[in-house]
Amino acid sequence: MEELIREFIDRRVWAVVGASTDPEKYGYKIFCSLRDAGYTVYGVNRSGGTIEGQALYRTLGDLPEKPAVVDTVVPPAVTEQVVQQCAELSIARVWMQPGSESDKAIEYCQRHGIAVVHDACAMVRKRVWN
Repeated sequence: MEELIREFIDRRVWAVVGASTDPEKYGYKIFCSLRDAGYTVYGVNRSGGTIEGQALYRTLGDLPEKPAVVDTVVPPAVTEQVVQQCAELSIARVWMQPGSESDKAIEYCQRHGIAVVHDACAMVRKRVWN
């Protein structure tokens, strides 16, 4: 798993699905942590909005470029929908934040050739390798 985590962390364009405009939420903290570490980060939130002046996109399909990694900060049932969108968009890497993973979503990724990291926090792990 460590090798896979490092491979994800080395990718510099991420989408955070569940990015939040609320500074107390992990979707906000993870978005800002990655951005502040020099990553290109796109926030995805079906309600739209902005984080510190950066627009949030309503869907992965609305992003201006394909992210190398999609990071989910949403309930497991939403993650199950997100991984299907990733397969449709040929996105090859999904990082499921603790609490956003489900066995169904993980199995879907494995069946569809999507590399998946779960049970680890990207905000914490990027500090280890970055």
